[in-house]
Amino acid sequence: MTTGIEIDFLPVGEGEHSGDAIAIRWLENGRSRVMLYDGGTKEYGQELVKHVKTHFGVDYVDYVVNSHPDNDHAGGLLYVLENLKVGELWMHQPWNYSSDIRQYFRDKRITDGSLAERLQKKMAAAFALEEMAESKGIPVHEPFAGSKIGIFTVLSPERDRYVHELIPAFEKSPELLKSATLLDSIADAFKGAVGYLADAWDKEYLPDTVTTSAENESSAVLFAAYGERGYLLTGDAGIETLRASADYAARMGVDLPSRVTFAQIPHHGGRHNVSSETLNLVFGKPLVLRPENPDRVAFVSASAKAPSHPKRVVTNAFNRRGFRVAQTKGNSIWHRSNMPARAGYGPLTYVPFYDEVEQ
Repeated sequence: MTTGIEIDFLPVGEGEHSGDAIAIRWLENGRSRVMLYDGGTKEYGQELVKHVKTHFGVDYVDYVVNSHPDNDHAGGLLYVLENLKVGELWMHQPWNYSSDIRQYFRDKRITDGSLAERLQKKMAAAFALEEMAESKGIPVHEPFAGSKIGIFTVLSPERDRYVHELIPAFEKSPELLKSATLLDSIADAFKGAVGYLADAWDKEYLPDTVTTSAENESSAVLFAAYGERGYLLTGDAGIETLRASADYAARMGVDLPSRVTFAQIPHHGGRHNVSSETLNLVFGKPLVLRPENPDRVAFVSASAKAPSHPKRVVTNAFNRRGFRVAQTKGNSIWHRSNMPARAGYGPLTYVPFYDEVEQ
């Protein structure tokens, strides 16, 4: 039985580039359990290890989870595996599916072995995690829908979708057959905010046609329930994965909009990962009236100097759904339930509802 939980979002990123490093500790049947969900860039691993030792008081991590193979999520976890004792590593291993996906590529001379090697080289940070885990005897598991990681359940991706739709569309994969379509990342045309438009509580400017990369869509989305509270970790998931997560949760008998009380805002609050439709499916529809004291919390990782993270249009959307939004922006932010106070951590400052949002 879980009796308490705390979640730390650490301030990853320098300059304009953001990253994710999330440390979670809960009490289960009188024992403390620790999970790390992403580790930021390679340079950030040392800070993550220091945080675990200082604030959790342990040098053992039960679960390390790499949501997807991007360097700003996988890089710092190598230092974690090198400098902490780790019970299990959860990560996707796309190079293991070369025989399943070779049919999707134009180059018919490519072999299973050469395709696997190419994927390993192009996703070097993630592959290094696998190699380090194997050298240390740490079990490696893949986070597919239905997997249990401590108190968390993986909601997405399902294995078939991951293997046959997402891996072939990775930008880091070899060129696809001409008939296939890549899910390319859309550049943020409004980086630097060229202009604003007026916003209001009863309006929302989130189109349903946004797309993000297949790598982002491969993010392992995790959900845990503790009493009346629900905790959702999203990585860099886009609208397809958010929709799939809501669908899988429903098949489990979990209504996410009524259960999620703490959420990670996907992809540092970028506008290309959320739509009104998917937010409604995962977090519920906008409230008619603005609540005076919202009872839900959403955290977003954003570099202190990132001009476009998080987007106002995105944080406003979470506000409309009854979430108080907190951002890292160079500082660690901490959420707790039935866990002791911590020196140096005071009340959070929350992002306001903006009267103007990006065009």
